[in-house]
Amino acid sequence: MNESHQTALSTWLLAMADDQLILAHRNSEWIGHGPILEEDIALANIAQDELGHARLLYELYAALTGDDPDKLVFFRETAVYRSTQFVEYPKGDWAFTMLRQYLFDAAEMVLLTQLVDSTYQPLAQAAAKMRNEELYHYRHSSAWLKRLGLGTAESNQRTQTALDTLWPLAQQLFVPLPAAEFLTTDGVIPPATVWQEAWEQVVRPFLHNCDLAIPTAAAPPTADRAIHSPYLAPLLAEMQEVARFDPEATW
Repeated sequence: MNESHQTALSTWLLAMADDQLILAHRNSEWIGHGPILEEDIALANIAQDELGHARLLYELYAALTGDDPDKLVFFRETAVYRSTQFVEYPKGDWAFTMLRQYLFDAAEMVLLTQLVDSTYQPLAQAAAKMRNEELYHYRHSSAWLKRLGLGTAESNQRTQTALDTLWPLAQQLFVPLPAAEFLTTDGVIPPATVWQEAWEQVVRPFLHNCDLAIPTAAAPPTADRAIHSPYLAPLLAEMQEVARFDPEATW
């Protein structure tokens, strides 16, 4: 892999890892606040899995760049993160969290299924490991979304309100990253259009069956992952507080 291809792949890996990390943090905010004890535990486990997925991707990034994964997480400034606004928004109510989780899980399931055939073997191996755990996440969020969409008038309305907000934001997941054509041509990652089309083939009929209407406006708020929502900086300040208190501390 030449230098330009390595740069393109490291950029892509960092963005994917940041999405996993930030969503893991948002889901962890439900610990102690879940609607029932079983869901409190289930979502904590999902957040832990997502953190593990982020770690795998950061390690692949570090193998290409030599960076320390812990320093990537705890000592980067907000402007250098490459997460989407989709994962940065506050957790909201339970309908918002489950709807976001479903949309993300479906996107990840589709992507990982395609990545197991990646020509970059370290990525293909990581995808195979992650996909086994992601299957549980997808089943969990699908079950909840059906329960909310087909439940009471209030649960349906709350979920619809969440969808109206999250559907445009979710489109940013599929915006091609810089120099991605190097990676798609070589079979390292699927083209963004192929990934998005496969995702929509999954989520559109499912959302319809949950009595939810997909908004017609689908443009993301920005195509640039360097432009963040106002919610990311406070999240990072909280997440990085202990590490930044004493950068030389060891655990």
